[in-house]
Amino acid sequence: MNCRAALAAFLASDAAKGWRELSVFEAGAQAERACAAVDAEREAGHVVAPAPERIFAALALTPLDTVSVVILGQDPYPTPGHANGLAFSYVGPPPLPRSLVNIGKELADDLDAVVPAGGDLTPWAKQGVLLLNTALTVREGAAKAGSHLLLGWGAVTDAIIAAVSRERRHVVFILWGNPALAKRGLIDETRHLVLASPHPSPLSARRGFFGSKPFSQTNVWLRQQGASEIHW
Repeated sequence: MNCRAALAAFLASDAAKGWRELSVFEAGAQAERACAAVDAEREAGHVVAPAPERIFAALALTPLDTVSVVILGQDPYPTPGHANGLAFSYVGPPPLPRSLVNIGKELADDLDAVVPAGGDLTPWAKQGVLLLNTALTVREGAAKAGSHLLLGWGAVTDAIIAAVSRERRHVVFILWGNPALAKRGLIDETRHLVLASPHPSPLSARRGFFGSKPFSQTNVWLRQQGASEIHW
């Protein structure tokens, strides 16, 4: 399977309801062009993460009509074997990715909670937390972070964020890092809550990510709106 085949399979699935109505997913539109660029990368010999069948996992696990929280990161983990299509999520043996370790530290401090040893964030996604990156793919390897930010995914994720802002009510948008912060203008802040901070990467976590308390703030907001809290 390649990216274009994965896109076609996703759009044909029940989980794509809501998302496939966006113009970026029409035949020949931005998502298809981004996938063509990804497939060209693979054909040129580059290893691309995540695996094709996981590229649209965030959208498949969290349909548009279920979204109550968006966690927006930069792009998938470039470390071989780490990316699984959900922003910041990891399924595999220790050690966990360092950004995810820092998320766990902030979660423990924020909610005085015991953080699970594993890194699979699928339970969050199934509760309506859209775990989205600004680019859905990346080249695997050292120093490859950000390698697909200009590959065409920007228009796709812009449309996704704008659709959530337009179609959903009282969503919490958690923006981590500069590429995520650049999307803030797509969000109607008269209707939604935006929580913005530096990325949880070890390079920036101590510049304001630690102590930002996004998890408790999210649940306070959702409770105030009469919505279900997230079981972090």
